[in-house]
Amino acid sequence: QVQLVESGGGLVQAGGSLRLSCAASGRTFSTYAMGWFRQAPGKEREFVAALSASGDIAPYADSVKGRFTISRDNAKRTVYLQMNSLKPEDTAMYYCAARLRANAASLQAHYNYWGQGTQVTVSS
Repeated sequence: QVQLVESGGGLVQAGGSLRLSCAASGRTFSTYAMGWFRQAPGKEREFVAALSASGDIAPYADSVKGRFTISRDNAKRTVYLQMNSLKPEDTAMYYCAARLRANAASLQAHYNYWGQGTQVTVSS
């Protein structure tokens, strides 16, 4: 069983930055691929970014490419999402997910565990 706890969300003005964190339980965190997804009001949850267990493969959604960076610290069992140049359309609940495989994936169905989410609101 893996438990995921997100933090770091909040209210920020357009153009600002936030860093989300996701702390994971479990001693084998370094073997999991991790992902971030988001869900805006009235919309389906969508892929944001993922990171392989080795940290060398990191696919991003086109909408965040060049603005968001995913990273991980295996010693702290934590994955991060650095979000820069935020836009109002980035407003959403952000979810962290763990995949019990090493390779990164963008499909929600490929993830085994999910956090409760952290709200990000970007004002114009």
